[in-house]
Amino acid sequence: MTAAARQRSRGRASTSVPYSFLIPAGALAMAIIVLPAIGGFYFSFTDWRGFGPFEWVGFENYIRVFENERSANALRNTLVLAVVVVLAQNILGLILALALFQPFRGRNLLRVLFFLPVVMSPVIIGYLWQFIYGFNGPVNQVLRALGLEEWARPWLGDPQTALWAVAIAIVWQLTGSAMVIYLAGLEGISQDVLAAASMDGAGAWQRLVHIRLPLLAPAITINLALSLITGFRIFDQIIAMTGGGPGYATETIATTIYKESVVFGEFAAGLALSIILAVSVAVFSAIQVWMTRRSEEVH
Repeated sequence: MTAAARQRSRGRASTSVPYSFLIPAGALAMAIIVLPAIGGFYFSFTDWRGFGPFEWVGFENYIRVFENERSANALRNTLVLAVVVVLAQNILGLILALALFQPFRGRNLLRVLFFLPVVMSPVIIGYLWQFIYGFNGPVNQVLRALGLEEWARPWLGDPQTALWAVAIAIVWQLTGSAMVIYLAGLEGISQDVLAAASMDGAGAWQRLVHIRLPLLAPAITINLALSLITGFRIFDQIIAMTGGGPGYATETIATTIYKESVVFGEFAAGLALSIILAVSVAVFSAIQVWMTRRSEEVH
């Protein structure tokens, strides 16, 4: 074997060794993610109840999802929460990031305080806001103190306000995560560019619209994707605050999956809802990323 051939052989061996370390991780992912997902997809077309024999029923479970009032309402609530969380979390997160990016005393403390809810347990957040929204809780006490007694109500017990009350609690908890990502994006913007624009007569609004926002496009893409996925997967806070009630007013796909599978033992129906949720997240995320990238190309 010539020296060149030996060198090529050693090169192939050296590049193949690192990839061999991926085999255990790949096998583990296959065992706990891919295979269960394939099995779940298969069983969603059956009448399986978690044990015992089962029969193939085709698309019956999927048809039931759209014919069942409870499941259809859960789909609507999930879409509403996803849209509200995406818009509110990103708008408020960007406003906070722009405000806390300015140099002033105590800004680091404020950053920590606004980010603190993100690291708290969603269940704890749910119980906290359940107390805040209580009939004798802080919200109603403030309204009564202001002479707005007629506005006081059981916010989580009223079907007209329960979903919006839950949305506020979720946005309050998650806005800090969007703020941190936007702060990281702002740190990456050259101050020389902003200074040059200011010298050319660009005001604060023009610098924001024409310089900062276009350069924040990667951060915006990440935040939109993460908040959209979170909006579709909301579960803990709802279970803690309302349990999906009153009635079906705050039911989402995630809570319906839990109740169908665990409470009622309809595992196949729960799997069908899980597939619908996964496809919905994938489709909406792909559309959002495509629209964001197209916007980046335009600018």
